[in-house]
Amino acid sequence: MTLLDRFSLAGKSALVTGGASGLGLAYVEAVAEGGGAVTIADLDEVSAEREASRLTALGYAVRHTRIDVSNDDDLRRAFDEHEAAFGALDIVFANAGLAMGDGYIGFDGQRSQEGQIDTYPVDYWRTTLAVDLDGVFFTLRHAVRLMKKHGRRGSIIATTSNASEITCPIVATPYMPAKAGVRHLVRQLARELAPFGIRVNAIAPGSVVTNIGGGVLKNAEVREVWDKGVPLGRMGETEQFKPLALFLASDASDYMTGSEIVMDGGVSVRGIEG
Repeated sequence: MTLLDRFSLAGKSALVTGGASGLGLAYVEAVAEGGGAVTIADLDEVSAEREASRLTALGYAVRHTRIDVSNDDDLRRAFDEHEAAFGALDIVFANAGLAMGDGYIGFDGQRSQEGQIDTYPVDYWRTTLAVDLDGVFFTLRHAVRLMKKHGRRGSIIATTSNASEITCPIVATPYMPAKAGVRHLVRQLARELAPFGIRVNAIAPGSVVTNIGGGVLKNAEVREVWDKGVPLGRMGETEQFKPLALFLASDASDYMTGSEIVMDGGVSVRGIEG
C-alpha cells in the first residue's frame, strides 16, 4: 500500500449531517472525491436533492435524505435507510449545527439588547442546544449502532468550533457551551469506542463563510469585521477543509482518536477581540 492509498475511501460509505451546504457539503465532496459512497442528510431537502443530483451526474455515489437532527427517531430512520442503500457504514460527519440570535456585542461594537443573558430568548437557547449538542448525540448513537452491527472499524468526525475553547462576544452565547459539550463528548466516546476500533475525532473551525447565522458571514461588511480578527487576515473557505476531512475519514488517521483539530487561521492562539 502506498502513502496515497491510505487516503482512499474506495469501498467505504459515509453519512454527513448538514451535508447540503457549507462545511457539510465540503465533507460530502471530500468523501465522494476520495472514492466513497455518501448520504447527504439535511433539513433542507431541496438543497440536499440538488447537491446529490449534481454529484451523481459527475459519477459519484451520492444519495440524500431529509433529517431533523434534534429528533432521535429521524436519525434512526436516516441511518437505516443508509444501511439499506449501501450495506454498511464506515464514516460519519456529525456536522449539522446552527447559531441563533446575537452575541452580547454587535458587529458595530455596541451592546446588543437581545444578546444579553437576561434578555436572550429562552427558545433560542433550547433550539441551539437541541441541534448543536443533542443532535450530535443522536447522530453518534445511531452511527455506532450500525458500525457495531457490521463490525466496522469506523471513523466518526464531529464539527465543533474554536468556540469550544475561547469566548467571543459577537457569537450568540448558547453556541459556545454547545460546542464545548460536543468537544468533551468526542473525548468521552473516543475512550468508550476504542475497543471496537471506532475512532472519534473533531474538526474545530473558526469563522468560515457558510450559511450559519442566516448567512451573515457572506455580508461584505460583516466579513470585514471577522477578517480583521484572524491572524492570517481572512476567514476560512469551505474548500480548505476538504483535505482534513479526507484525512480523518481515511485510514491515514487510523491511530488518531479523541482529538480535536483546530483550523481557524490562528484565532484560538490570540483569541477574538471585541
